Amino acid sequence: MTAVSVIENPKTNLLGLSQQKLEQFFEGLGEKRFRAVQVLKWIHQMGVDSFDEMSNISKGLRAKLNQLAVIEAPEVLQQLDSADGTRKFIIRVAGGSAIETVFIPDGERGTLCVSSQVGCSLDCSFCSTGKQGFNRDLSAAEIIGQVWIAAKSFGQFGPNGPRKITNVVMMGMGEPLLNFDNVVDAMNLMMHDNCYGISKRRVTLSTSGVVPALDKLRGLTDACLAISLHAPNDELRNKLVPINKKYPIAMLLESSVRYIESLPDNHRKITIEYTLIDQLNDRTEHARQLAELLRDIPVKINLIPFNPFPQSDYKRVSNNALYRFRDILTQEGFVTTVRTTRGDDIDAACGQLAGQVNDKTRRQQRYQAQAIRLINEG
Repeated sequence: MTAVSVIENPKTNLLGLSQQKLEQFFEGLGEKRFRAVQVLKWIHQMGVDSFDEMSNISKGLRAKLNQLAVIEAPEVLQQLDSADGTRKFIIRVAGGSAIETVFIPDGERGTLCVSSQVGCSLDCSFCSTGKQGFNRDLSAAEIIGQVWIAAKSFGQFGPNGPRKITNVVMMGMGEPLLNFDNVVDAMNLMMHDNCYGISKRRVTLSTSGVVPALDKLRGLTDACLAISLHAPNDELRNKLVPINKKYPIAMLLESSVRYIESLPDNHRKITIEYTLIDQLNDRTEHARQLAELLRDIPVKINLIPFNPFPQSDYKRVSNNALYRFRDILTQEGFVTTVRTTRGDDIDAACGQLAGQVNDKTRRQQRYQAQAIRLINEG
């Protein structure tokens, strides 16, 4: 795999181009549009990053592509495997910054948690990523490149490769809707039949609530929607998710319903993500407020126990409070699941990306965390 240079490559990186953009690229070379589909399949179904391996493309065109284009995925700095099967990739992107991507296995399902930005500007109080600040948006190639890297690591490419990545969630570092065009292009590549062919019901965009961008999303993708809610009222959410001061809960939920209703299939539900923090948003009155808030909205609720990290004074919800909260919502008729903490020994749990790890791997990870900070600060 070609490593990313710190100096911007003047050649066109085909990895992140949609079929339409690839067709335009080949037309600009005086070639037929069908070349785009051929190249899409080579890159995203066969895992090829060398034009010389593309056997159904003429030698002359291959030579031309070698002069004008590259297939360039980001560089993997480190791959970390958890005892529970979770795999985390620490990836260096153009400019030298580092991001993280996490694969979470669950029976026959394998979910890849993909980052959309280097850092995050929203500064949600319970999230480690936001504490490192915002650096820049990722390109479409750097976003889909995370899927490419993970698929490569599992030997997924080729006609006989195992289908390890069945789901993708845009829930990694960054706010996806603040990197709108690149995220839409990358998600559509994930779902494209000539690329990864992941079901539109298995690609999910998670947002903290950038309402204008969410309204703009309608008609551009069929991905599922998850809302990082974390509070049942504006007063509490203003503290946890500062963007709520600009786009309060009612506005966000109205926009979310508009998006879901715009999808061609009418059986989708909005996933409500709710991180439970001890003595903050985990009380019975919060559960009842949440039930009342969501009563007439097609939702399923995912409860996430807070995962501690060094920069936060918040504590993990107690098991009693967690299951009491779940039971109230279930009794109110909501499909409610509790997200199992995965990959904690490699600091890959929800909300921990770019954080520090526990004592199990502290010696190994301390150097890694310091390296990432130095890379990002440089």
